[in-house]
Amino acid sequence: MRRRTKLVLSITMMVAALAVGLSIIYISQILRQLIIQANDTANQLTSQLLYVVNNAAPDLSSTKVDTNNPAAVNRDLAYYLTTDRDLSVILTSVVSSWPTVYDAAIVDTNGKAILHSSPDLVGKVIQPRQKLQLVQDARFRRQMRMIYSAPMVYDVETPLVLNNIQFGSIRVGISTVFLKNEITPLVQRAAVYCCIAVLLSLILAASLSRLALGPLEQISKRLDSVSAGETVTPTPEAEDLGDEYGLVTLKIAHLGRQMRDTKEIFSALKDNVDQIMANLQDGLMLFTRDSRVVLVSASVERFLGTPRQALLGKSVKDIFSPGTPLGALVLEGFQLRKAFGQREIEAAGGRSIQLALDFIHEGGTQIGALLTMHDTESVRRIENEIETSRRLSASGRLTRGVAHEVKNPINAIVLHLQLLQNKLQQTDPDTRRHMDIIDSEIHRLDRVVQILVDFTRPRDLHLEQIDLKHVLEDVSQLAAPDAEQHGVNLHSDFSEETLPVTADSDFMKQAFLNVVLNGVQAMTNAGNLWLSARREGETVLVEIRDEGSGIPHDLQEKVFELYFTTKPDGSGIGLAQTYQIMLWHYGSVEFESQDGKGTTFRLRLPLTEVRTNGVTQERAEPGLAPAGPTAR
Repeated sequence: MRRRTKLVLSITMMVAALAVGLSIIYISQILRQLIIQANDTANQLTSQLLYVVNNAAPDLSSTKVDTNNPAAVNRDLAYYLTTDRDLSVILTSVVSSWPTVYDAAIVDTNGKAILHSSPDLVGKVIQPRQKLQLVQDARFRRQMRMIYSAPMVYDVETPLVLNNIQFGSIRVGISTVFLKNEITPLVQRAAVYCCIAVLLSLILAASLSRLALGPLEQISKRLDSVSAGETVTPTPEAEDLGDEYGLVTLKIAHLGRQMRDTKEIFSALKDNVDQIMANLQDGLMLFTRDSRVVLVSASVERFLGTPRQALLGKSVKDIFSPGTPLGALVLEGFQLRKAFGQREIEAAGGRSIQLALDFIHEGGTQIGALLTMHDTESVRRIENEIETSRRLSASGRLTRGVAHEVKNPINAIVLHLQLLQNKLQQTDPDTRRHMDIIDSEIHRLDRVVQILVDFTRPRDLHLEQIDLKHVLEDVSQLAAPDAEQHGVNLHSDFSEETLPVTADSDFMKQAFLNVVLNGVQAMTNAGNLWLSARREGETVLVEIRDEGSGIPHDLQEKVFELYFTTKPDGSGIGLAQTYQIMLWHYGSVEFESQDGKGTTFRLRLPLTEVRTNGVTQERAEPGLAPAGPTAR
């Protein structure tokens, strides 16, 4: 039911109740007055009859009647009364003269009518009736029942004493029919007045409700506009009004602006949180105080095998099962409200994960909980990459210092060797040959030092948007001669869709070519090398797989270290350079290798459309990951 309808009905019912109440009070007072008036009329009539009877009764002491005989006295008195014309006239005119009087009678002590307003009842015994005083003393509701029930006659009776002897009584009957005839028009008139009052109150209530609630409808429409995010501006009329409606309208407009600004901020924050949750590598679950999930990162799907949307809103008991080590640990923590640090457990499928539970408190009250999950292998891999990066950084700094110190003596030796050759023009061939060997080795050493300097020197990246497939096709062509020389068959498998990345194409060619040539040279007895590229989520995945002898397990941690090599003629710079180039481009490189079965390198680069805005054009310190996404 609408509020306006409720208000109209409430006012109408209140007015109706007031009108009915006042009508009842009015009718009750009128009815009581009618009953009192009827009683007074009956008493007046009995008094008049008593007076006439006393005047009509003769003095029997001077007659032959035995005054000592009450029966004889009453008989003679009855005779005189029946023959009195004035008394008969009064009794016969009672009904017509008094509207509420039903009958009147003079009865003896035995109840026999001596005189009666109805001649047919004279000489007959009149049965006693209830007294009118009973109606007068009753409450309003009982009075109404007495009057509107079956017609009844109530008596007003006065004792009659003649010649000092109890002669009988004078009875006057008051009929409820006459009282009802008197009160009914008043009741009908009161009912009409009540109906008119209710109708008027209904019209008045409708008008008042429209006047009072009309502004609320406008306020409701404005609030709906605010909820829909529309701009709400106060009307000139509302600004001019100084009443409550004008003030509320202005406040709603102000509230609408605040809500719109807050909604925009919240929407931006939500988008940022969703982006963070989608890109977060760790599993993160945020619970409310009643242990229900409100925030889930995308990586949780890998740990629990359940989609993010299916987890939102569920309680911790619905998500985790006590029958698994993971579920038992989490449920125990929530049941005891006890946080725990990093715990390494084995999840489904034999995966090893690190788990941590923290409870969030505010003002001493728990308001939520945060559950984090880490892939143990990923953590260890990241730690290894960080260690490798640290070593490359330290090695780079050392190399720059050593190269600088070695370069100066080499330059001096070369200069003095040239001077010595000029002075020894007539030397014998053997001496000349030894000097040429010294010169050749010094220049070779100078090239090695120059390579070290080039490796550790900061470079400017010429970034551009390229299709990585074209770079890989060029790498396949560049590696083809070496592959043919070693009897290796190159196989390419590139995705049909474009693979857009933002990178320096020359450095990318060098990075991929280093890995391809390393795989070709690892197959001493011919074989196959596969080069593939495809999209994987928000990255481009490049896989280079060979059929070489593999990398021994004890040497895998040193693969990306500078100068580390297992080949007799290797420089130990190629893979370290590839690792460095991938870090410059916010990418990653990892590998899997088995002895005697070959090695697979996986290189990842972020797609251009999901790259973080504001990427710097300069590379970071050699061997260190640049600011931004951390290397995997």
